[in-house]
Amino acid sequence: MKTYKELQDDIEFEKTLDDLVEFKLISKAQRRKIALRMKRLVKTASFKKKVERSKRKIANFAKQKVKAAKLAKQKVLDKFYPKYKEMSLAARVKIDQILQQKHGGLINKLTQKLGKVVKKKEIEKVRKAREVKKDDK
Repeated sequence: MKTYKELQDDIEFEKTLDDLVEFKLISKAQRRKIALRMKRLVKTASFKKKVERSKRKIANFAKQKVKAAKLAKQKVLDKFYPKYKEMSLAARVKIDQILQQKHGGLINKLTQKLGKVVKKKEIEKVRKAREVKKDDK
């Protein structure tokens, strides 16, 4: 039986997945607009500080699940569509649609399994970031 906290995390995860651009079907123009916005955002000092701070913290359960879902999608892409990155934007949009229809269940199963892997990576990421900070002092 799930605890209230686990249930709340699952609900939060579903909302996060719905909002996540990578799992939505979006047009070329929207993809380009998001890419340009992120390109500008990455250059700002506040964003750099935010990234630095986040490296020293373990991501919450919902974020870990999102990372696992992205990793699962990437594994499925590598297996069934190895030349995905070389394809045109229109072809990638089409493949994303096919991926959701055909391999959605596989991605969900892999997401569950890869949760443990992501958690270990998170712990290792934090350990390394904290060591770097200690070395700087």
